[in-house]
Amino acid sequence: MSEINASNFKKEHGDLAPDLVGVTELTSPYFFVPPSGTTAERPEDCEPGTLRFNTDCGSLEIFRGKTIGWEQIQKRDNQYLGDMTAGSTYSGRAAGARAIYAGGSDSGSSGLNPIDYVTITTLGNAIDFGDMGTATNRPGGLANSVRGLISGGSSPSYTDAIEFITIAHSGNATDFGNLTASKWYVACVSNQIRGIMGGGYGPANTNVIEFVSISQTGNGVNFGDLTAAKREVTAVCSTTRGIFTGGQPGSGATNVMEFITMSTTGDGTDFGDLSLKRLTMGAGTSATRGVILGGGSPGASNVIDFVTMATTGNAIDFGDTLSAKSLRQNGITSNCIRALTGGYSFDNVIEFVSIATTGNSQDFGDLTVQRFTPAALSNGHGGL
Repeated sequence: MSEINASNFKKEHGDLAPDLVGVTELTSPYFFVPPSGTTAERPEDCEPGTLRFNTDCGSLEIFRGKTIGWEQIQKRDNQYLGDMTAGSTYSGRAAGARAIYAGGSDSGSSGLNPIDYVTITTLGNAIDFGDMGTATNRPGGLANSVRGLISGGSSPSYTDAIEFITIAHSGNATDFGNLTASKWYVACVSNQIRGIMGGGYGPANTNVIEFVSISQTGNGVNFGDLTAAKREVTAVCSTTRGIFTGGQPGSGATNVMEFITMSTTGDGTDFGDLSLKRLTMGAGTSATRGVILGGGSPGASNVIDFVTMATTGNAIDFGDTLSAKSLRQNGITSNCIRALTGGYSFDNVIEFVSIATTGNSQDFGDLTVQRFTPAALSNGHGGL
């Protein structure tokens, strides 16, 4: 292993730092100063893995290749990670993680703008978080440990808008960018770096998969295609895989599940089948298991399935929801222990299951208002 021991590295003359070739480790009891500059000064012709300090946003960033470009290196917030000691009840991302419900529809299909939150480890009713910039029906939700994104929907016509919130701090949503097209019912997965949206409707079913870098505002970029154009798909994810399940490719529901590798780009690949053809389910994930709750087939269903995300195969019976209800949330709400689902056929009920076991769902509490098809997201799910 090559090693350089030094008290400091600094820029030399001019705007560029010295090149260090073939160095695999830098050790110093003091500090290392990388090249720095504004966003506009980012170099475009550099090697993947290049580091620099962005003076506009005050953080390190890394070049991940020409397809992805520059991405900020984020600090994990221990407030949401919980106790990381081995064997802890809340090992991983359990303690303090929030589930967010945003937008949705009233009984007349008009868009709503309230944003609610709950602390996933604590049973109880939702608390007001703020408002979306535009009242939106059927948006999709995703998050990393810091930021939540709410994308697409109708307000009242199909929209391509993406808004974001900072999950630790209550407040109104802010403009993030735009999807590649206006659509609703987009299925969403995410890890710490990327948010990925697949499928949807506007005004026809689409098979498009697109992605954004969650830490940086901007528009969606093409990722690949689902195996079929479909809407009302539900997705689960690990840190590496996103799995799109069910949905409506035509006049009826499907039981097809397909997966992508989130760090790359490309089309969906067959994963297996749900136990029942259905659409508009709720979803929660640990690091290893994805849980898919209820939905429509097209009639309301109370079925809960689970998959082991690292291994392709068919879904396995988990239990039942409190009652058969369709038109659920669009997004993942869970920490590594507990999965939540809310926003049923126009009511305010939130239910939960313990992901590592099997069994029926239990009552968690209520949303602040009755609604269906809200965006749903969380900063403790298994993809993080």
